[in-house]
Amino acid sequence: MENGKWMGASTFPTDSLDVTRYLLAVFLCDTQLSYNNPSMETPFMDLPSNNPFSTFNHPSFSHAYPSRLTIPSLSSPNYPTTSPLRFCADTTPPPILQDTDALLDSVPERTQNRRRVVRLAWEKLVRWSRSLRFKAKTDVLERTNKVAVLGGGSFGTAMAAHIAGRKPQLEVNMLLRDLLVCQSINDGHYNSKYFPKHKLPINVIATTDAKAALLGADFCFHAVPVQFSSSFLESIAHHVDPHLPFISLSKGLELNSLRMMSQIVPQALSNPRQPFVALSGPSFASELMNKLPTAMVVASKDKKLANAAQQLLASSYLRISTSSDVTGVEIAGALKNVLAIAAGIVEGMNLGNNSMAALVAQGCSEIRWLATKMGAKPTTITGLSGTGDIMLTCFVNLSRNRTVGVRLGSGENLDDILSSMNQVAEGVSTAGAVIALAQKYKVKMPVLTAVARIIDNELTPQKAVLELMGLPQVEEV
Repeated sequence: MENGKWMGASTFPTDSLDVTRYLLAVFLCDTQLSYNNPSMETPFMDLPSNNPFSTFNHPSFSHAYPSRLTIPSLSSPNYPTTSPLRFCADTTPPPILQDTDALLDSVPERTQNRRRVVRLAWEKLVRWSRSLRFKAKTDVLERTNKVAVLGGGSFGTAMAAHIAGRKPQLEVNMLLRDLLVCQSINDGHYNSKYFPKHKLPINVIATTDAKAALLGADFCFHAVPVQFSSSFLESIAHHVDPHLPFISLSKGLELNSLRMMSQIVPQALSNPRQPFVALSGPSFASELMNKLPTAMVVASKDKKLANAAQQLLASSYLRISTSSDVTGVEIAGALKNVLAIAAGIVEGMNLGNNSMAALVAQGCSEIRWLATKMGAKPTTITGLSGTGDIMLTCFVNLSRNRTVGVRLGSGENLDDILSSMNQVAEGVSTAGAVIALAQKYKVKMPVLTAVARIIDNELTPQKAVLELMGLPQVEEV
C-alpha cells in the first residue's frame, strides 16, 4: 500500500472465489462514475468505510481498508492505460444485500427461475399451436383431386412437386410448351431443363394440351413470367372455368401497362370475378425441392380463399401465412427484383459492406413509400413478402436478379448477360416500370430509378454511384 492506495496487481486476490467477491463488492455499490482530472495517471475509486469490500478475509486485505481503491485491471503494468483517466465514485452499500456470499448463493436460484420462465413460455406457445391446429379445417386437401400448374420453370416445377407430395392420389397437371421437357417429366419423372437431378412424384403429369390440363382442376397455379402472362392467358381463356381459383407465383409488373398479376389475370380471362391469390415470400425453388424449411404468404381479398390456399400448401417444411393486402404483397415482390439488381451491382463493383447495407436500406424505404401510396399496408412491406423476400434476393447468390447485377457491376453487357441465362430475371423488365410508377404516384425513388437507367444503357454503374452519393443530405423518413 502506498499513500492510502492499493497499487499494482500484486494485491489483487488470487483465489477465484475472492476474485468474484472483489468484483461484486465493487459493482454492487451504487456507483456513479465520472471523468475528472485527466492528469491523474492511476485510476481509482472512492469507497465508503462500510462498503461490503471490508468483510473479506484475505491475507492481502487483512488490515484496515482504505476508502480509495485502485482498479487493478486498469493500473496493472500488464494492462497499461492509453488514456489517463480518473474515476471518481460516490458509493453506498446495497440497501438489502450486505453479504456477497448471499448473492453468490442466489445466482443458481436466479438461473433456475429464468429457465423456468423460458420453459413455461415455450410450453404455452406449444399449447396455443396445438389448439389452433385442432380447430383449423383440414378438408381442403381432402376435397382436392386435381391441380393445374401453368408453366414448367423452376418454381412452377418445385410447386408441382410440393403439391403432388402432399397427397399421392392428387393429380397434378403441368401445362408446358417444351415437348422435350414434357417427355422427360412423363417418362423419367425429371424436369430435364431445370431439375435434372430431382425426381418428381409419379402423380406429376406434363402436357402441352391446355384443355387436358385445366379440365376438372380445383386450383390453378400460374407460373408464367409476367411479361408473357397476358397473351398466354388470353390463348387459353376458353378452357378456364370462371370459378377456378388462380394462385399466382409470378412476380413483376407488366412493362407497358404497369399492371400486376391481380389485374392481368381477370382482364386476360375476361372475368373480373376470377378468384385470385398471390403467393409470395422468400423462397428459392431449389430449396423448396429439397424440402428445406420455408415460409411464404398467400394474399387474397377473399379471406376464405386465402385460408383454403393456406390449407392446400402448408406442410411440415412450408409455413403459409395469410394476408388480405394483395397490393402490398405483389408490389413488394415485383420491386424487390429491381433492388436485387442494384445489390448485385454493388457486389460486382466491390463497393463494400457499408455500401451494400446503405443501398438495401434505401431501397426498402423506396419500396415502402411507393407501396403505401398505392394502398399497401406498411406491415406487409416489413413482413415475409417484403423485407423477407428482399433479404433473400439481395444477399444470396442463387438470386437470378442479383446475378444480373453482379455481372453488370463487373462490366458485362446486359444483352450478353441475358442471352447466357436459361431463366427470366423479372427485375430487368420490371425496372422499366419503376420510373413510370414513381411519376404516377409522385414518389422519389433514386436507387430503383438508377437501376432502370443502367438497364436502359443511359447510365454506367460508376456514374450512378457518383450521382447517388451526390444527392442532397436530407432527413431520414
